[in-house]
Parts: sequence; structure tokens; C-alpha cells
Amino acid sequence: MDARYVKTVTDARSIIEDRDLEFVKVGVFDIDGVLRGKYLSKDKFFSILETGFGFCDVVLGWDVNDQLYDSDSYTGWSNGYADAKVVPIIDSCRELPLEDNMLFFQLEFGDRAAHVCPRQTLKRVIKRAADMGIKATAACEYEFFLFRETPHSVREKNYRDLTNFTPGFFGYSMLRASVEHDFYEQLLSLCQTMDIPIEGLHTETGPGVLEAALAYDEVLKAADKGALFKTFTKILAQKNDLMATFMAKWSPDYPGQSGHIHLSLQDKNGKGLFFDESKEGNFSETMRHFIGGQQKLMPELLAMIAPTINSYTRMIPGFWAPTEASWGIENRTTALRVIPGSEKSQRVEYRIAAADINPHIAIAAALGSGLWGIENKIEPTAAVVGNAYEQEFPDDLTLPKTLWDATQKLKQSTAARELFGDAFVDHYAVTREWEEREFRKAITDWELQRYFEII
Repeated sequence: MDARYVKTVTDARSIIEDRDLEFVKVGVFDIDGVLRGKYLSKDKFFSILETGFGFCDVVLGWDVNDQLYDSDSYTGWSNGYADAKVVPIIDSCRELPLEDNMLFFQLEFGDRAAHVCPRQTLKRVIKRAADMGIKATAACEYEFFLFRETPHSVREKNYRDLTNFTPGFFGYSMLRASVEHDFYEQLLSLCQTMDIPIEGLHTETGPGVLEAALAYDEVLKAADKGALFKTFTKILAQKNDLMATFMAKWSPDYPGQSGHIHLSLQDKNGKGLFFDESKEGNFSETMRHFIGGQQKLMPELLAMIAPTINSYTRMIPGFWAPTEASWGIENRTTALRVIPGSEKSQRVEYRIAAADINPHIAIAAALGSGLWGIENKIEPTAAVVGNAYEQEFPDDLTLPKTLWDATQKLKQSTAARELFGDAFVDHYAVTREWEEREFRKAITDWELQRYFEII
């Protein structure tokens, strides 16, 4: 049986028995989109297929460096880091072709932990859409830099003077893609086998940077695939003595790395809701209000889209990243790029997102804000024509400049609490405030170079 055909508990048991596997892999995505998991024996996995099992809730209570948050908004020393319920997502079964016939099942948090679980948060937004008679489809596209380094060598070099996968600026280069076809083809094959199909793969502008556009899917599956793509691209790279980074901006010398989200809406019968031939530009009222909601709430939800300190270094004029909550038609200088097309292809590209997103949380924000706009009939501003960097915008469309400021806006957002729940907003805000405070402890190279001798 092919893993992608596993839909029921019976199917899950059968594929494991047929392959004579003694163990399977399971994993759950944390707040930062890091995949945390383990091996489970066949007998253990069979015993929890329908009931779930306990997974230490510390994975919702620590940062990307396994450091414990200093506030118990959800978990902490006050509850002894108890187990939280996780349940296997049966139809998430995937081949792990790099691991000799191994199978992987994704998990999600249940019970009380569901209120702060990124995947469950997106599911609440999807239910909101369903209650409105709406289905959503989405796709992620990522830029990522490759280096001829290992986890040991980057640390030995203190992340400086790294050797890029390829030198020079070679955007859309057939030369680079042909010379290095082995890695490209491995990545394409891996993603095809793991049911994370890539629509397009090419070099971007910069030394060793690639861009992968994933095929669109139902919005929850698109988020799963976006999160899995990041993890397994890193795994494949390291198996080739390479390293991939999805930081928003790893160097001041090159543009940042995008993680754009494409979204479109359909009714329950699959009819596109963004397309209306009777309206100017074929943009339906639903699409207009969707854009209006995304634009209006972008400053309030930015912490969910730009989740790291590094995210904000990317949002500067002239580096292919927007600086205000702007929108335009086929305009890559704006935060929202409307892409005209047919009933099936017309969509909105949420360009503010970088490669460091947690796709479940970022898509929840992008979709949720658009639904809010439809519900409240929010009209967008006039579309930007020309260079958005050279235009002035009202104060309410100015984006926060730091993670701390973005987090304070999120905490104060009535719409965020309505869309995602108080528990998620409060816990997520704690995690982002922690990230900011950890950064403030650091002494940067810039500070040393500027102040060490002269001040």
C-alpha cells in the first residue's frame, strides 16, 4: 500500500504490518514550526491509534533552543510540565524514502493543549470559513539558502565566512540548475514521494539560494506540506553535506528569504469566490472584502507572520519585502499581491511572510483576517500603482518595526482574540516576548565594532 492511501485506522495497521515494521516515526509541530517527535514501537502505536497518548507539554513551553519560557501562560513548573494529549492524524501517513521504508505520522495536540496548538488554531479558522459556506485552498513558496557546511562547521566558524552552495547572482539560472542537478532532482523526488509536490524549483538571486513553489491544496494540507517541506529539505541537505537555512535574512548583503502564501476561496461546490465577470477586473465583492480584512488586520497580526527577531530585518525598502499593509494588482512591491486569472486561478499572494514562518500560524492569520474582512465588509484602500516604497500610507497601515511592538499589537487585538481565542493569543504573545528578551541579552557584532574601542 502507498502511504498516501492510508485513510483509516485499519489502513494504518495494514501498511505497518505489510511492511513488517517494528517502529514508526511520529511528530508534532511546535509554536515555532519545529517538528518534535520520536520513534514508537508498533505495539505502542497500535494501542494509541484511536485514543491518542501523552506527550510532554514542554514542547509548547520552550523556545527553538529548548530554553523554558519564564511565564506559565499554558505550561510551566507550576504544573510540572505534565503530559498533553496528542492524537495521530491518520491520513498524514508519509513515506520516509531517506530512511529505508520507514513511515511517519503527524500528530496534533488535543484537549486543553488544542487551544494553543498551531494546527488546531488553523482548524478553528477553517471551521469559521466552513460556517460561512467557504472552503479555502493555499500554497506556500519558499526561498532558502544552501551552504557547503555541516552543523559542526557552521558552529566552528561561528556562522561567519560560510561557503555558499554556488557563487554569484544567478537568478533562474539553467547553468546552476544543470550543474547541480543531483540535489535539485533529489529534492523533487523526495517531495514527490512524501506527497509534498513541488510545482516549480529554480535559483533565486543570490549565492546558493533556491525557490520552491509547492502545489496548492486544501488549506490545512497546504500548511502541513509547507511545514514538512522545511524540515525535510534541511534533512536532505545535511545528508548531502549541505545546510539549508530558512531564516528571513541571513546576510545584510542579499535580499531576505520569502515564504509567500497564496490563498483562494471556493464555495461548497468548488466554485471560485474571488472571480466575478460583472465587476471591474473580475474582482468579486468577496475578494475585495477579503483583501480589505487582510490589509486592515495585518499590523495587528504581524507577530504571527513575522515571528522572529530576524523577520524584521527583511522588511526594508528595495529588498523585495513590503513595509506597509499595502496591496496592488500584480505588484511585487506591496504586502498583498492580487493575481488576476480564471475562476480557479485568481488569488491573493500574502507577500509579507518570510521563510521563517510557522505555516499553520501564518496561514491562520492570512486566512482569518480575510474572513474577518468578508464578515465585516471591510473595503481596502485604492490599489497601489507603481512603487509602493515611494508612496505614503496612513498610520493605521504602518507595520510594527520590531517583534516586541508587533506582539503588543497582537495582545491588544480584539479581532485576533475573536479569530484565534484568548488562550492562543496569550500563550503566543508570551513566546514572542520571551524571544525579544532573549535577544536583548545578546551583544551583537555591530555593538562590538561600533563601541569597543571608541566609546
